[in-house]
Formats: sequence, C-alpha cells, structure tokens
Amino acid sequence: MITKFMTEVTAKFNPFSTCAKPARLFLTFLPPDVRMNGTAVHTSLLPRNSPESSSLKVKFKDGKEMDFNCSKINIKGLVEEVDRHSRQLQKAADLSE
Repeated sequence: MITKFMTEVTAKFNPFSTCAKPARLFLTFLPPDVRMNGTAVHTSLLPRNSPESSSLKVKFKDGKEMDFNCSKINIKGLVEEVDRHSRQLQKAADLSE
C-alpha cells in the first residue's frame, strides 16, 4: 500500500464489533514509521454498546478525502480504493519530474 501521499488517517471503531475488522486491518497495513513521515493517525474507540458504525477517513496531499463505512466494505476493497488514488498521485508526481 502506498502511504507516501496520505496526510491523515482517522479510524473510529468498536473493537468488539465484527464490522470493525476492515478498520483494524487497515491500521495494521500502515508501516511503523508512517507518523514520522508526516501522516497523522487518529483512532477513536467506540463503547461496546454504541449504535454508531465503524468508519475510516483518509486524507491525501492533493486535498481529496475518502470516507468509508466499514460495515459496507471489506479490507480488500478498502485497500484497492486507497491504492487507486495513491497510484494516480504517484503517476502525476512521476510525470511532473
């Protein structure tokens, strides 16, 4: 997963819920030094009986924000969407050099 163009990752999930799995797995896909490279990572844990659904927000350097409802998307789809935009930014950066 290309994390070079991410500026902020915000995950909100109930750790006891099954729909929190994509958000938790996405956080594990981030490299350990992602914070040192300028990406802000925020996590919020919801209480066990919270009716609110798990969500994940990703902001990129070009200003685009992606907001995902984790109960409607799996980890494969989540990574594909984020990588698709990251590859577009990588291609634009390569062409501008």
